[in-house]
This record gives sequence, C-alpha cells and structure tokens, in this order.
Amino acid sequence: MAPSTAAPLRDAGAPQDRATDRRRLPLYGAGEIDVPFVVQSSVETIPGDTFWEVHSHPTHELLWNERGASSAAIGGRVWTITATAALWVPAGTPHSGRAPAGIRHRAAHFAFDAVPSISDVPVAVELTTLLRLLLDRLEAERLSPGARARTEAVVLDLLVPARHELTLRIPDSPMLAPIAAAVRDDPSDATTLAVWASRLGVSTRTITRTFRSETGLGFSRWVAAARMQQAAAMLARGDRLDEVAERVGYHSASSFGAAFRRSTGMSPGRFRAQ
Repeated sequence: MAPSTAAPLRDAGAPQDRATDRRRLPLYGAGEIDVPFVVQSSVETIPGDTFWEVHSHPTHELLWNERGASSAAIGGRVWTITATAALWVPAGTPHSGRAPAGIRHRAAHFAFDAVPSISDVPVAVELTTLLRLLLDRLEAERLSPGARARTEAVVLDLLVPARHELTLRIPDSPMLAPIAAAVRDDPSDATTLAVWASRLGVSTRTITRTFRSETGLGFSRWVAAARMQQAAAMLARGDRLDEVAERVGYHSASSFGAAFRRSTGMSPGRFRAQ
C-alpha cells in the first residue's frame, strides 16, 4: 500500500500492539523498475488491522477505498483515505500506511515513464463516480488494446488535485507532543489553549506561534482539522452522525455539520453515503 510530503519521514501512527499485521515493501526510486503497463490496479479486503512500513514505489500510486477509511503518513503529514478522498503518491515518495480490518482497499499504479505526475508532492484526488467506474473497468474487464488505451486516457484526464483534502501535519516539537497525542487519542478533548499553556509552563502565544510554525495552523484550527480527520474515518465505517459529532467534541449535529462542510466541501450525510 501506499497510504504522503517529502520532508524527513516519520512513521506517524506506527502501531505498537502485536495484533497488527505489519507488512514490509521495498524502497524504490522513481522509475527504477520498468513496468509493462500504463495503469494497473488492485483490490484487497484487509483481513485484520494492518500497517505498511515505510516504502516507496517506482510508479505513481493512487489510493482509495471502496469502503472504510485508511491513513497514510508522509513527511510528518497524515492523510485520511476514503471512498471519495483518494491520495496521489508520486513515484519514489517514501510513505507508510495503516488500515483497520474489513476495509475494501484499492490501489492503482501508473507507469513513471508513461504518465506525468499530477503533482510533485502527494495530493488528494476527488474520486468522482466516473473516475471510479473507469478504474473499475480497467480492473475487471478484459479490454482490447485500443479500448484499454482509450479508457486510460480518460482516467488520466480526470486525475486532478482536489480542492479539499483530509490531511494533518503532526508537529515535531516536544512541547506540542502531549497536545497532539491528547487530541488524536480523544478528539472530544476540550482542553483549552490557556490550560495547556499552564500545564506546559509556557505562554499561550508560544503554543500558538509554534503550532503555526510547524503545521501552518494555529492551535484552534489544528484541533478542528484533527477532529475532522477522525470524524471522516468514523463516518466512512457507518457511524451515526450524532454519535460522531459527540465523539469529536461537538455539542450538536448542526455545528458539527457546518465544521465538516468547511473542511471537506460536503455535508457529513453526503460524505457517509458516498
């Protein structure tokens, strides 16, 4: 798997329990191996909680799920991958990933020499219905060379970076580590900036400045982004909207819905249905 930016890579989210299936794949440079295809896709139902250790492919990779949510870590950033939020990983990009048991995981590889990357860095791709059907066609049907070439051409034309992406940069600072851990472990954690500053013995200004320097977001916006990322995973597995809202720290489904729409461009109900 691939679940992405090419800063120094950290294994964000690497599992510690022995029940997780750990998979190892090689580290390849972009185009290091010639492949006999333009686009080749695969599908797997993940039997148990699974973690892919850091690896890279000689091909570009597109990751998505038919059901459920998985995650990918690249350069200190964690991406959430669902049925509508796919992830493009350029060839040669080191990444790790993890997926819970039961998800239906898809990946498509694109030949480095035949397909220009849509981005120099990992980017989200909106997996539209048409794009999904075309990728399914390449996977499921025995196509003539001409039909395959035409289908691949349309797929490549539809691959564009999405306007919204479910991604979160994990701060490196030891000072911010307990904040990041608390919010990722319990997205309903309501500890305020002032309380964190008191606990850590620093000013609120210092925390805000460090968050912005390391993640591009202030404290409040980072917490909101972390909540939306986990909410997307819950919705992808079919959890009820009111339950998700409460578990990520919102007092009403309406306030959660507004926040989710700002982050993803769609309502929680539409996201879950897709």
